[in-house]
Amino acid sequence: MTAPVRVPTRAPALVLAGAGGAAAGVAAKAADFSSWRWANDLGHYPAAWVLVVALIGWRAPSLRAAAVRSAVFFAAMSLSYYTWAALVLDRGWELRLLVAWEVLSATAVPVTAAAGHVATRRTGWLPGAMLAMAAGIALGGGVLAGPGAHPVQAVVDVVVAVVLVVVLPRDGRTRLWAVALTGPLTWVAAQLLDVLRSLLD
Repeated sequence: MTAPVRVPTRAPALVLAGAGGAAAGVAAKAADFSSWRWANDLGHYPAAWVLVVALIGWRAPSLRAAAVRSAVFFAAMSLSYYTWAALVLDRGWELRLLVAWEVLSATAVPVTAAAGHVATRRTGWLPGAMLAMAAGIALGGGVLAGPGAHPVQAVVDVVVAVVLVVVLPRDGRTRLWAVALTGPLTWVAAQLLDVLRSLLD
């Protein structure tokens, strides 16, 4: 009699991450054609995605799980976004962009989730800086320079930043570091986002 095959306990989480990513990708592509400006903004500006990746890292039981789950989520999201555009909307394949986002899914995304995992479990200036950098990415998307044109997204950016630097830190000391470093790291994040946009254009 053969022993039953043991399925790794992480498999359901990976399936959920993949399914969630695929659904998010389709929703983001649908938002591209929405008449609601705020819906379009949510998919195009980084705040929502930064929060998702940070929360994956926060909830993951280990550093490895944080990295793998976030990578699976983002890879599935990117694939479904461009596949939906090509096969359902007949917009053609944007292979260069798809490859670029899949590369990010395997590099920057798991690093960010792993940082979120560590930063929400430790104390001090370094975890605070990690969370401040994530908040800086949310705030550095460019909306706050002219919030009148994107009022809903401006609110989303601020709310996401508050969650990252006030809610997620483990203690008051880390929270203070995160808040103090958000300003300068927002500037750094804005420069990095400009470089990323130039590479993707």
